[in-house]
Amino acid sequence: MSLTIAVVTDIHFGPAATFEGKLRKLTDRAPELLSAFVDRMNTEVRPDLVVNLGDDIEDESLELDRERYGRVVRILSGCAAPVLHVAGNHDTVSLSDDDLAAAWGESAQDHAPVKLYRSRDVAGVHVVALHTHEVKDHTVFIEDEQLTWLERDLAATSLPVVVFMHHSAADQVLTGNRWFEGHANICLVRERKALREILEASGKVLLVVNGHLHWNHLDLHRGVPYVTLQSLIENLDDDAPGRPARAHAVIRVERSRVLVEIEGEERARYQLARG
Repeated sequence: MSLTIAVVTDIHFGPAATFEGKLRKLTDRAPELLSAFVDRMNTEVRPDLVVNLGDDIEDESLELDRERYGRVVRILSGCAAPVLHVAGNHDTVSLSDDDLAAAWGESAQDHAPVKLYRSRDVAGVHVVALHTHEVKDHTVFIEDEQLTWLERDLAATSLPVVVFMHHSAADQVLTGNRWFEGHANICLVRERKALREILEASGKVLLVVNGHLHWNHLDLHRGVPYVTLQSLIENLDDDAPGRPARAHAVIRVERSRVLVEIEGEERARYQLARG
């Protein structure tokens, strides 16, 4: 077995963004950085699947959000590999679930309500995309219906599993995080313990990957690794003019190991043995 998955997250198309009076997101450079990611995937990496973990836009208005989100999807559609999209909290401020699913080309079937969580099998691996929800400045949650679906979905597969989501299901220590230190409620899933119990009980989950926190991080809970990926456009300098992280990950699922290589200005490499 050999599967290669490329991952990008927190692209944030929009005007340059400040936080606490300093330039933190190089959002105005997002188009060129995303196009460079696509070029590298097609010419060097050639993955079997590309995963976009969400926060594609800096939300401003329905009209601007729809235009910018569509632009992100169009650029990513230039990947030779199929693209799996995950919804981020900025993506869902103005855009509805129907808007996002339509942009992805994944509209509901048989008039059923659109669900932004789903799964697919790729090259001998069961890939799951979850949809976490954020109530701005209050909490992040995943609903009981989705947890029930996840438990049934994992029970129905005999394949090894990789899970993707926007927010984190790990109990991360947030000391030093410029965005979320002291604010676990808006970056870690409220029901993360119940979610982890489902993942652990399946005995099939090799890896869980998320974005949102704008840093690279590895956590381990009961043998399941949780990797957080840095934002593509995070400013690694303290202020202007700025230096983009250019972060993206290449995940290789092999018979004896899972290898996660984070590329860009803040490189990381996690090699996880399979039993």
